[in-house]
Amino acid sequence: MIEQMIPYFIFLTALGSGLVSGLFFAFSTFIMKALDRLPVDHGIATMQSINRTVLNYSFFVVFIGTTLTTVLLIIYTLFHWDQSNVIYLLVGSVFYLLGSFLVTVVFNVPLNDALAKIDAKNEKSATVWKKYMVRWTAWNHVRTATSFLASASFILAL
Repeated sequence: MIEQMIPYFIFLTALGSGLVSGLFFAFSTFIMKALDRLPVDHGIATMQSINRTVLNYSFFVVFIGTTLTTVLLIIYTLFHWDQSNVIYLLVGSVFYLLGSFLVTVVFNVPLNDALAKIDAKNEKSATVWKKYMVRWTAWNHVRTATSFLASASFILAL
């Protein structure tokens, strides 16, 4: 039964990682640049608002759902090395799991949590904001690339 469902899981995982890649791409290419052009207190307040707003059902279904299907696909690959598409499944799953999910949890979320504690109107917040922008955006580039590569790998697996 599970074997018949795998193509659907691959398809959903390709879509999920593609959606996540697009979201991260938007932040890497223009959202963070736009925030950096705002006065510091407005940039901080806006990013704080984004970080609160992103925690919603739709985002979690795609982000966590894709993470769960990558775990399923990794388990599947361990028992199906004889199939021609298994390397694409494994590569895509590892890219997403490590480069998107793990980087988010280990780097971006802690940066967001630290930013949430900042008073946007405090004069010292400008230094924190500049460091945040550089570090958060660098890790977001990693998430963008790995989510995109994961999506491409899943498409190749199909």
